[in-house]
Amino acid sequence: MFNRIKYWITCDRLGPDIPLTHLLLHHPSSMKWVCEKKFKKFGNNSEFRPGAYADNCSKISIGDNVVIRPGTMLFSEAGDDTPNIVIEDKVLIGSGVHFYVPDHKFSDSEKLIFNQGYSYKGDIVIKTGSWVGANSIILSGVKIGENSVVAAGSVVTKNVAPKVVVGGNPAKLIKQI
Repeated sequence: MFNRIKYWITCDRLGPDIPLTHLLLHHPSSMKWVCEKKFKKFGNNSEFRPGAYADNCSKISIGDNVVIRPGTMLFSEAGDDTPNIVIEDKVLIGSGVHFYVPDHKFSDSEKLIFNQGYSYKGDIVIKTGSWVGANSIILSGVKIGENSVVAAGSVVTKNVAPKVVVGGNPAKLIKQI
């Protein structure tokens, strides 16, 4: 049991599958403490709510006044040469948003996809003042510009300019703000 508790405290992950740290997310002071220990950066007045997941927390930066809501998943990848997830200040994120830094390789038809490893297109960066609607998916290498809106349920595969609304699968420009 001691080894399991030690793992829960030291692993580079947060979520309901890590019971001890998940329990700490239910109380504001312990949530702040555990998030400051786990994430690369965890800003002032930010929250990581119970029911959210983060894998490879040390590659994830969360700015000031950001709330990571239940069902949201932040998937980064360990390693010095792998991309990060950067969420700047005052970003609004709906429930159930998924951020994926790694992508499965599938170029060799002679090999099982399972055995081909991962590819990375770059950091995911969500710029200050943006809003990512519920149940959206943000893929590797995407930068969402300042004060932009990603409509709920969108799949963002390419960069989003500042001050625009995008939506759909794949996300496309809907209008300028």
